[in-house]
Amino acid sequence: MARLPYVDPDKASPAVKKIFAKLPMHLNIFRMVANSETTFRPFLGLGTALLSSETFDPKLRELVILHVGKISNGNYEWTQHVPIAQAVGASDEQIKAIEAGDVEAGCFDPVERACLAFTTEVAASCRASDATFAAAREHLSPAQIVELITIIGFYRMVAMLTEATEVDIDAAAGTKIVDALRRTDLSH
Repeated sequence: MARLPYVDPDKASPAVKKIFAKLPMHLNIFRMVANSETTFRPFLGLGTALLSSETFDPKLRELVILHVGKISNGNYEWTQHVPIAQAVGASDEQIKAIEAGDVEAGCFDPVERACLAFTTEVAASCRASDATFAAAREHLSPAQIVELITIIGFYRMVAMLTEATEVDIDAAAGTKIVDALRRTDLSH
């Protein structure tokens, strides 16, 4: 059971109610974040931006999210993103390797291994060694490196939020929520 109450969309402030009206489903994470009206819209906006990036490969994004979830003990994150990862092309072997902590496994290509190594280091210490940064730089543009760091940071925060508040795990929404958020204008 969650350590804080979930916001009831029907009893929320008008501003929060307006945001909930645009969401296709009221996942527990959204209902928890809505406790902070100030951060609710920006949280959803950044998450949506990361999930709809035109420059960062969706499969690579999901592998990174799963790795962040695993190393952060983010059970909510893991549950929600496994089906998304599968939908964008991650293999069962890749998902099992991340779950086992084997990000050097042969099922990952050089780009994936470089990004997963980068994720390991940045999640642990907010830095990447020169060698790890150079390996990521071989495969990613400056914009993609910034997106990679932002994905790591955002989903690390998601794991902290869901684990610290003990958000109850919803049934996996899969790509339904991702697709809907891409079509949703949360700017006002």
